[in-house]
Amino acid sequence: MAKFTFRGLEPEQLKQLSVDEFMKMVPSRYRRALKRGFTFHQKKLLEEIAKKPTAFHRTKSRDMVIVPQMLGVKLGVYSGKEYVTVEVTPEMLGYRLGELVLTRRVVKHSAPGFGATKSSKFIPLK
Repeated sequence: MAKFTFRGLEPEQLKQLSVDEFMKMVPSRYRRALKRGFTFHQKKLLEEIAKKPTAFHRTKSRDMVIVPQMLGVKLGVYSGKEYVTVEVTPEMLGYRLGELVLTRRVVKHSAPGFGATKSSKFIPLK
């Protein structure tokens, strides 16, 4: 089985990269976001991860770019209704947290319920 590499580097080597070095390896859209710097909440999340890397961390920062320091961490990313658990793997590097957690569900329609049509008023319930 082949080992995963990101731009020729293995996950152990990636964890040792600084944000500036990692920034040169990602596409321009994410590079621009990293160049602007992290927000207060994003910095706080990275500090919490550095203190307790094995703990579960909850965040609403869906626009945060996944950096190598986050590898192997379990995050609860807010979907607008609930926190969805995401375990950060090397394949997710460079993506945003919001891309991994969907905000809409698939709608599955079935038969109409009681009261949905005029004729269903007269259907006995038992």
